[in-house]
Amino acid sequence: MPESTYLALLLIGLLGGTHCVVMCGGIVAALSMGGPARSSLHLAYNAGRIVSYAAAGAIVGALGEASLALSGQLPLRSALFLLANLMLIALGLYLMGLTRALAFTERFGQKLWRHLQPLTRHFLPARSIRQAFPLGLLWGWLPCGLVYSALATALTSGSALHGAGLMLAFGAGTLPNLLLAGLLAARLQAYARNRTLRLASGTLILGFGVWGLIGLTRLLIGRSPFAT
Repeated sequence: MPESTYLALLLIGLLGGTHCVVMCGGIVAALSMGGPARSSLHLAYNAGRIVSYAAAGAIVGALGEASLALSGQLPLRSALFLLANLMLIALGLYLMGLTRALAFTERFGQKLWRHLQPLTRHFLPARSIRQAFPLGLLWGWLPCGLVYSALATALTSGSALHGAGLMLAFGAGTLPNLLLAGLLAARLQAYARNRTLRLASGTLILGFGVWGLIGLTRLLIGRSPFAT
């Protein structure tokens, strides 16, 4: 797994942070009511969230590894890579407000979330690390097109370890925005909805997807029996 893929997911998490603030801003703002220890609450919550991302990455990475072992390597790997980059393009357009194409992916996770969401009530209001960390673990499974786009890339990693590592990188990218959201609360949520910022973030993420498709096209042309 190239190191550039880890960097790409780190940047995607950072650039997609406006979406994170909109999706998770409410729960993060609630942690700000935890009193003097609120910084530790935010860190514990985000640690739990990122652990869940890594667990999901390990699962899809293992599934990708099993799929590659059961079929011809190049065709399936190319198909998975194509899917991952199309998801990034859709995410970029989604953040730019040009399409709701990723909304359907969030519906896939709703069934699991309906079972997990009631459990979050046991940890709210979160006034201690023992409450904030498991709250983050649960909230990490919130249906989210941004997370699913990252998971599509983790699916191409070829192993549970690399899948988990990619999602750790992605989670680390989302961390600055959500930590700031905890400190600035509503002010940062309004900033995250700024159209210019969302257009810029979406354009850059779309660029990652287009660049990946260009690389895949070059690879396939290079392996074509008609290539000169």
